[in-house]
Amino acid sequence: MKFPGQRKSKHYFPVKNKDPLLAQLTQQPQHVSTHISGIDQTLVDIEAKVGDELLQRYGLPKGNSTLIDDDKAHQLYNELKDNRLVSDEFAGGTIGNTVHNYSILADDRSVLFGVMSNNIAVGSYAYRYLCNTSSKVDLNFLQPVDGPIGRCFTLISECGERTFAISKGSMDKLTPAYIDEKIVKTSSALVLTAYLMRASGGDQITAAALKAIEYAKAADVPVVLTLGTRFLIEEDPQWWRDFIKDNVSILAMNEDEGEALTGFKDPLSASEAALEWCDMVLTTAGPLGLYTAGYTDDSEKRETSHALLPGAIPEFNRYEFSRPKRRRDCDEPIKVYAHISPYMGGPEKIRNTNGAGDGALSALLHDLASNDYHRSNVPGSSKHKNDGLCYSSFSQICKYANRVAFEVLAQHSPRLSRGLPEREDSLEESYWER
Repeated sequence: MKFPGQRKSKHYFPVKNKDPLLAQLTQQPQHVSTHISGIDQTLVDIEAKVGDELLQRYGLPKGNSTLIDDDKAHQLYNELKDNRLVSDEFAGGTIGNTVHNYSILADDRSVLFGVMSNNIAVGSYAYRYLCNTSSKVDLNFLQPVDGPIGRCFTLISECGERTFAISKGSMDKLTPAYIDEKIVKTSSALVLTAYLMRASGGDQITAAALKAIEYAKAADVPVVLTLGTRFLIEEDPQWWRDFIKDNVSILAMNEDEGEALTGFKDPLSASEAALEWCDMVLTTAGPLGLYTAGYTDDSEKRETSHALLPGAIPEFNRYEFSRPKRRRDCDEPIKVYAHISPYMGGPEKIRNTNGAGDGALSALLHDLASNDYHRSNVPGSSKHKNDGLCYSSFSQICKYANRVAFEVLAQHSPRLSRGLPEREDSLEESYWER
C-alpha cells in the first residue's frame, strides 16, 4: 500500500522500512494485507451533445432526469453512435468511482459487489465498464445477470443545459446471496451509497446492502455512506437520520445534501449536526472547498499552528491537528473540525464536476485503510497506543481529499487514470508543509 498523501517529514510507512539489524535478530511476522469493499449500481455514463429536437422526440424534458426503458435506451444509444454525437463514455456509479480511485491512490486491492452482464460483447456497455476499472479492483464477486447493466445518458444542449436519461437495466438485481461474508468482515471499510436504499419492483439490491451492513457491524467494520443526491434525502430526512445513527460510522455529503439532511445551509453547521448520528463527516462545498468533522478524546487533542478560522462555530479549526476517533472510543469526546479551500484556487478550467466528491472520499478511505494496514503490520508502533479511526489528522485528511478532488475536476473522467505525482509540477510544496 502506498502512503496516503505527500509528506516532507519521515514517517514509518510503508511498514517495510525497518531497522535491518533488528530484522535479522527477530522473527518477522507475516505481512498482513488489507482491502475495502463497496456495493454499487454498476452503470456506464454516456455523454453526448444533442439538439432540442432529439430531446423532444424521445420525450426527455430539458434539464431534467428521466427514467427510460431498455428498448428506448438501446434506440437512443444507436442513434447517438450512428450520428457520431457521443463525446465520452465512462464507467460510472458513485461507489464504483470511489473504489477505483482508492485502488489507484493506494495501489492496493478493493472489492466491488454488484452485477455484470453474463454475455459481454466487445464495445458493449459492460465491456466499457470493465475496460475503465482498475485491475486492482476485485470484480470476481459480481453477480452475473442476463441483460445490460445501467446506463446514464448525459445529453448536453447547445445552451449548455444538461438533460439526463437513465436506463436501470439490471443494475438493481444484486441479491444478498452474492454478498461474501468473509470479504466484508475482513474489510477496512464497507462503502455504500444512499441510492442502494430505493430498490423497487422486486429488485433486491437494498436487501443485499442491508445484509452487508449486518456483516460489517458484526465484525466492527466501519460503514461509510455517501448521500448521492439531495432529492432522495429530502423525501424523508428523518428516516435517513435514523438509518445513519443505527448503521453508519462515516458520512460523505455535499452542501446541498447536508442541508436536506440537517436543515442547515451552512456546510459547517450541517457537519456539526450530522455528528449527532455518526463518528465522522466529510462535506464538500464546491468553491468553498471541503470540511472534515469528527471526534477526538480531550486528552489527545492537538492545537493547530494554522490561523484560526471564523464561521458558524468560532475558531472551529483549533484542534484540527488531532486524529479522528470513534465517539465510543473517547473517554471525554470533543468535536473537531477542519476546512481547506480549493487546491491552488481550483483548476483553471473545470472539465467535470461529476466525481469530485467521490475522489475526496477515496482519499479519506485510503487514510482509514492505511491506519488499519499499519496497525496490523506494526502493532507495537506508538501510532496505535490510542485507537484512532484514521492514520492522519483532520487537517491532513482535508489536504489529501482536496488534492484528489482537484485532480478529478481537471479531467473529463470521474475516475483517476493515475495516482498523484510524487512531486507536484506546480512546485506548490508549501501546500503539504503547512
